[in-house]
Amino acid sequence: MLQISGWPLLLPPICVSLYRSRSHGVANLLLPPRLTGAAAVLGAFYAISCFVYALGSQALPLSTSSLLLATQLAFTAVFAFLFVGLRFTPFSANAVVLLTIGPAVLGVGPGSGKPAGEASRTYWTGFCEAIAAAALAGLVLPLVEVATARYGRRTGPAARVPPPYATVMQMQAVMGAAGTLVCLLGMAIKSDFQAIPSEAATFGLGKTNYYLVLIWDAVSWQLLNLGIVGLITCASSLLAGIMIAVLLPLSEVLAVIFLHEKFDGPKGIALVLSLWGFASYLYGEKAQKKMDTQKNEQQMVKKIDDLESATL
Repeated sequence: MLQISGWPLLLPPICVSLYRSRSHGVANLLLPPRLTGAAAVLGAFYAISCFVYALGSQALPLSTSSLLLATQLAFTAVFAFLFVGLRFTPFSANAVVLLTIGPAVLGVGPGSGKPAGEASRTYWTGFCEAIAAAALAGLVLPLVEVATARYGRRTGPAARVPPPYATVMQMQAVMGAAGTLVCLLGMAIKSDFQAIPSEAATFGLGKTNYYLVLIWDAVSWQLLNLGIVGLITCASSLLAGIMIAVLLPLSEVLAVIFLHEKFDGPKGIALVLSLWGFASYLYGEKAQKKMDTQKNEQQMVKKIDDLESATL
């Protein structure tokens, strides 16, 4: 729930943006009804993926759950190909492979198998839940891109321009609100609210710090979610998935720096593969942009030559 419950933080900037737009005579920037409905459905899907992953990770070792979560990028790439029409280049395909293998390396090693004393049915149920959560999360990113492209972009000559700031913020708020409602319903069904006071009482840093951790966790997740939606609307769902995949190895490195954890071989390999994949994607995008620029220049020169020939 913490992953999506920080959406109220978006309300003040949304109100300010809408007020300033109206004061400058800009047309109504409220979300279209279809985009509002699409955002609500996508927020519910994302909440379900978070909830299912939380259930699955309870029955799995941390390394195994990390391994399964790493497959999200592969699902994102497949669904982006199916629904967005993503065209793979050698560089983007290489990035997807490396950024899927990199985090997965963290799950290979001792302790990644079934815990001793745990029933096989419980373990495999958690395994399937984690895979389903990764697939659903990988589906949400391309669908957000489809929704913004179909309902959120401007019409007319500016059709290729990304949606306005207010549209992106409102969409994120609607997704967060719908997802929070789904999580609240799930927590109520499982009676998870009763466990919060006992967890706070047994928290090693004290009850007050427990609630502060929850608050800052929600704030951090909201900033991440806003960045992801911004990447999707201004770039692509694949880039958003790549940035998410990079986070896991980087979090392991930060744990070494700030928590003084051991930096072993798998962490080093995961970091190198992830940085390699990220660099491959950036280089491919730069090369593609250069090719597109050269192609446009050649077309412009050809048009000028045709006009000059026609005037002679």
